[in-house]
Amino acid sequence: MSNTFGTLLRFTGFGESHGPAVGGVLDGMPAGIDIDFEAVRVMMRRRRPGASPLTTARKESDEVKFLSGIYKGKTLGTPIAFVIENSDVRSADYEQLSHAYRPNHADYTYQAKYGIRDHRGGGRASARETAGRVVAGALAMQFLASRGISIKAETEAIGKAASPDGFDAEILAARADADSVGGVVRCVVSGCPAGLGEPVFGKLQVMLASAMMSINAAKGFEYGCGFDGTRRRGSELLDTPYTDAEGHVRMASNHSGGIQGGISNGEDIYFRVAFKPVATLMRALDTIDDCGNSIKLEMHGRHDVCVVPRALVVVEAMAALTLADALMMSRK
Repeated sequence: MSNTFGTLLRFTGFGESHGPAVGGVLDGMPAGIDIDFEAVRVMMRRRRPGASPLTTARKESDEVKFLSGIYKGKTLGTPIAFVIENSDVRSADYEQLSHAYRPNHADYTYQAKYGIRDHRGGGRASARETAGRVVAGALAMQFLASRGISIKAETEAIGKAASPDGFDAEILAARADADSVGGVVRCVVSGCPAGLGEPVFGKLQVMLASAMMSINAAKGFEYGCGFDGTRRRGSELLDTPYTDAEGHVRMASNHSGGIQGGISNGEDIYFRVAFKPVATLMRALDTIDDCGNSIKLEMHGRHDVCVVPRALVVVEAMAALTLADALMMSRK
């Protein structure tokens, strides 16, 4: 199993949903970066379970304990190790899953690959593992901020609702039906210099797509005009370059989403990520057990109806890790 992301800036995550802790090691962070620990806490609070009535009822403080790599508030250039304890686990809620395969989950595929699995809360396949990503991403975001780069994700759609006025109602309606709902996250990167990314196989959009599609429940990625561009003519999508008053090359429009030829062009990078409805439904479901017998499975426990509210910060974190890595590889 690959648990390491990045080339020069490498994040390795560890831990299971109902194990003692989750955490990670961020290796390759430059020395001398001032770390704002409160900014890390803010990002963690945005992902934290139980922080909203619209999310899972699991309660975790998600306090981060840094073990190495930071001294007197500055990075040392050495590996930054950290842990986040799991304090509110109810493994008994998942005992029935020790021999059952939940539909649309990783239960069967993990068993097929490894011959063993941790059924408690999904084990390593749980979105709980993204807590470590958010810590690493928060650190990477501070490195990017020192270079004038910022990242912001927002909810574009939940279910059939395409405006904030309807987002909560979509989630609550799905919950009332013992169902779930998906959505779309839009992310914008501002201040990114031209020249990040590599031609052919190291394209910046490929790096971003890999990062986003590694997030639990992610089902689609597009950047720039994306699929909408297939319904338009080339003449409608031209981004004409010009020189601004300060002598910088700019684009008159940004249909390319800030990336051309796999390399950033200095404009805002924007992309969208589609998230599927949560696979765990609080109703009786048809499935099979690990002996191939047909069974009825009734789920218990605490689960999100929609991942989008908590996925926003994970999208930002993974974008930060990607761009920080690309920036280091470009030596800008």
